[in-house]
Amino acid sequence: MSRTANIERTTSETDISVRLNVDGTGESSIDTGVGFFDHMLTLFAKHGLFDLEINAKGDLQVDGHHTVEDVGICLGQAFDQALGTKEGITRYGFFILPMDEALATVAVDLSGRPYLAYNMDMTASKVGGFDTDLTHEFFQAFISNAGATMHVRLQSGTNPHHVIEAVFKAFARAMDEATTLDSRITGVQSTKGVL
Repeated sequence: MSRTANIERTTSETDISVRLNVDGTGESSIDTGVGFFDHMLTLFAKHGLFDLEINAKGDLQVDGHHTVEDVGICLGQAFDQALGTKEGITRYGFFILPMDEALATVAVDLSGRPYLAYNMDMTASKVGGFDTDLTHEFFQAFISNAGATMHVRLQSGTNPHHVIEAVFKAFARAMDEATTLDSRITGVQSTKGVL
């Protein structure tokens, strides 16, 4: 079974293509025009062992909001498409990740019910040219389109680069666990029989 997806989305604000292989090796090619965001998506692919290609052109002369949010939409759609009926996946994933002084936890349920619980409140407004508030916008767009419940918890951290990197790496590891196929699972991992 091939767990891959190709998503294309064009609006008056962005033009985005995403190629995803859930069962990859962590290879990536990311170009959104937002350097720090490219770095986070590259880390996501590497630590989740997802093969990921993202090309995005957006109205960066305005700011990065539309680009970051729309990439979240497309990546969420890619996971939803690649996982199909979600038969055989473990469904849940959880990871606690240290990054120097930062400690972040991400827990995911690929339940089909979008919900984001998010407690990151950073004092710094930017990392490089990246607005730190866009981290929330990315995850909200992702879960809404992946049909996932996700809890993002920051236990400690003062350096905004470390904080966001810890969250993206924990997100990667949690998604890797949640999407893992388990031969013991028949159908979907739910007493309802559907996710």
